[in-house]
Amino acid sequence: QVQLVESGGGLVQPGGSLRLSCAASGSISSIYGMGWYRQAPGKQRELVATISSGGATNYVDSVKGRFTISRDNAKNTVSLQMNSLKPGDTAVYYCYCNAKSWGTGRNDYWGQGTQVTVSS
Repeated sequence: QVQLVESGGGLVQPGGSLRLSCAASGSISSIYGMGWYRQAPGKQRELVATISSGGATNYVDSVKGRFTISRDNAKNTVSLQMNSLKPGDTAVYYCYCNAKSWGTGRNDYWGQGTQVTVSS
């Protein structure tokens, strides 16, 4: 099994910045894609950004140029630097990874979520 623990959410004013971090632990054999999703009240969960094990990135159009995803393969961590935050970015942000663990094969894993609120 793989566990994901997120940190870094909170309350920030419009135009401000936050950095989310997520650490994967457990009986990890390999981690493939990692990323961040978010879910606002009354809306479906949506992809925010993903990053492959080789560093290729993908962003939803609404965050391009404002958010940057990065990962440290040696530490099994993924981060999301969020700049120029807008009220529309308010949501619970979930860390995600696709990983292979010893004894259970390859699966998708999710963190517990961290709240990001952008408000004046």
